[in-house]
Amino acid sequence: MNAPNRGRGSQPGEQGDVTNTGAADTAAADPAGDGPVAIPIDDLSEDALRGVVESFVLREGTDYGRHEYSLPQKVDHVLSQLRRREAQIVFNPLDESIDIVTKRR
Repeated sequence: MNAPNRGRGSQPGEQGDVTNTGAADTAAADPAGDGPVAIPIDDLSEDALRGVVESFVLREGTDYGRHEYSLPQKVDHVLSQLRRREAQIVFNPLDESIDIVTKRR
């Protein structure tokens, strides 16, 4: 179960992974403290987490490859990646945006 692919084409034969739409690939804040900040999913209530994920999957421009998924399936894919620590929620204080990005391996 993978999450939707955001902004980049999925690999042939794979469902898309969560990818960044332009923010930093990692959530390490810069030394000045004004870069993206990782938000641990355990710090969010279940309702808040689901709201962040639903907002993410409802954004326009989402490419799901060859398959179409329902909203609940998309949300489950992203939640699964977050819980496996393959993706993370980041907050950018400069534009007060929240995104979900894959972690660099």
